[in-house]
Amino acid sequence: MGDEASDGREKYPDEAFLEAVREQQPASTQEVAEAVGCTRRNADYRLRRLRDEGDVDAKMVGNSLVWFPSERSS
Repeated sequence: MGDEASDGREKYPDEAFLEAVREQQPASTQEVAEAVGCTRRNADYRLRRLRDEGDVDAKMVGNSLVWFPSERSS
């Protein structure tokens, strides 16, 4: 296995996801993936992890989950 963390944190640092969410808020998972340059699946995994850590929040809008900075990271 290479030097990259199993969830891609070396290639795609948390700050890249946080910046994409801040710039596009509310941001869809696909928009974040395109901004970061990763797959939608990777973006979904990483955004959910960042939500669990309190760095971003999410809510359902229709059938889509949208992301925005948490109070803590604003």
